[in-house]
Amino acid sequence: MDANIKPDLDREKRCGAPEVVFGEGKSTEDLLSIVEKFLDSSGRVIISRMDKERADTLLDSLRLGDFNTDYNEKGRVLVIKRKDFRTETRRLGKIGILTAGTSDVPVAEESRAIAEELGCEVIREYDVGIAGIHRVFTALEKIKGVEVIIVIAGMEGALPSVVAGLVDVPVIGVPTSVGYGTGENGKAALFTMLNSCSPLAVMNIDNGYGAAILAYRIVRGRK
Repeated sequence: MDANIKPDLDREKRCGAPEVVFGEGKSTEDLLSIVEKFLDSSGRVIISRMDKERADTLLDSLRLGDFNTDYNEKGRVLVIKRKDFRTETRRLGKIGILTAGTSDVPVAEESRAIAEELGCEVIREYDVGIAGIHRVFTALEKIKGVEVIIVIAGMEGALPSVVAGLVDVPVIGVPTSVGYGTGENGKAALFTMLNSCSPLAVMNIDNGYGAAILAYRIVRGRK
């Protein structure tokens, strides 16, 4: 492995949540070395932004008989664990995930895959954007009882503000790069969320990973 690559093997002990390896832009050789380091150290590695072809190539390089793997193709999250890796069977807490549209689902699935792997129960309702605002109220009824809600939206990004004005739990807004014209690349959605009159936390554009970690820390801190 390149000497300049230094996996943060102690992050879970230090911060309560493990490093999630960003797979995009890394060579298969470097990823394989990083994966082996994590598997030797903790028995588990979580990799984000892994398309199926690269995930398959990486898995082909491992002795798969020694590991359990889980790949969320929509969210592009790959989890590899030693067969003797153990997590608590009791769920840590409940997280709700809402998306404005089906185009926002890949970011939502990144959040879901990571949050569930960290021990959270996730209740999701997709395609509940404000163009049909009656859907928001139905969705909120279905996720009642969650401790934090991740709300993911592109275009004008108004859904997190609406939700934050209706619930009594923390809301994490995630703008997506879905959109066109002035909404292109997610900046309009980001600015809308940052200027919300309903207080909420805001992640960077398409940052489903960041939302999952923050939600995990919120529910973990309540235990």
